[in-house]
Amino acid sequence: MRLSIFFLFLFLCSCDPSSNERTITNMNAKTEKLPYAMVIHGGAGTITKANMTPEKEAAITKVMTEALEKGETLLKAGTDGVEVVEQVIHILENSPLFNAGKGAVFNFDGKNEMDASIMNGKDLMAGAVGGVSTIKNPISAAKAVMQKSDHVMLSGKGADVFAKEQGLEIVDPSYFFTENRKKSLERVKAKAKKKLTEQEKHGTVGCVVLDKNGNLAAGTSTGGMTNKRWNRIGDSPIIGAGTYANNNTCAVSCTGHGEYFIRYAVAYDVSAMMEYKGSSLENATNEIIHNKLKKAGGTGGLIAVDADGNIAMPFNTEGMYRGYVKPGKKEVLIYKN
Repeated sequence: MRLSIFFLFLFLCSCDPSSNERTITNMNAKTEKLPYAMVIHGGAGTITKANMTPEKEAAITKVMTEALEKGETLLKAGTDGVEVVEQVIHILENSPLFNAGKGAVFNFDGKNEMDASIMNGKDLMAGAVGGVSTIKNPISAAKAVMQKSDHVMLSGKGADVFAKEQGLEIVDPSYFFTENRKKSLERVKAKAKKKLTEQEKHGTVGCVVLDKNGNLAAGTSTGGMTNKRWNRIGDSPIIGAGTYANNNTCAVSCTGHGEYFIRYAVAYDVSAMMEYKGSSLENATNEIIHNKLKKAGGTGGLIAVDADGNIAMPFNTEGMYRGYVKPGKKEVLIYKN
């Protein structure tokens, strides 16, 4: 009897070999793991062709392309992801085109207060600085906090002093002055009681990386919100809100109205959906940006990469400066597709 059942089983399997083959194929289906991948952003907001000059678009594209090329060169060489994040964000911080470092916006008092954070997905180590005013590259200060202190976040004068003690480049606050940002402050003050555009309110730069060792890393740097008061700090230096990285899930850098990203722990929420719900990177990021955050009234976007090199760049504003690089492909995007 048992022998008969066995032969019947073999017969049924042989009747539809394609069905059996499909089953085997599906069981073994797996996303191909890329050797490296990187995504960058330069802020989200009211970004349309109508309010963009060809010259500015070309300049932004050039800097972002330079950042992508720098990152790919480092990644191909096997450079650690944290180092890649730092070096790539340096390029964006050194440009007056983005709200970070040299291009940081002015606060209510006409000064620059910058924030930054970085995280290593391998061991969940993280560092951040908030409200700094003399550090040329705040992302490097965040990295120093992570690697050379017992803390996760330092702020204000203490963070500036710490950075100087670590040998980072310190500059006079006048370094951060740009005429364009000064005019932006004047416009915002003149419209203080009116609704401001997303570009006038905030902006950020960020980078997420999957390196050749399979490690994930994320970093974010910003000048904060134009006309901000009372030492306001947004989501960018807050681990889990503006930045998060975990080798088991993904690396995330956010940009947008920081208060919402803090309240909803957006960066960590992406990771949590993947870890606890089994969501894909694409599904998790879209659900949070286009559904959860948007319903709450939060505007902005994020960039993310997972452990296999899949990338995501969702945003619910009119545009987001963004770009990515992976083996054989490099692209810079600005407007909503």
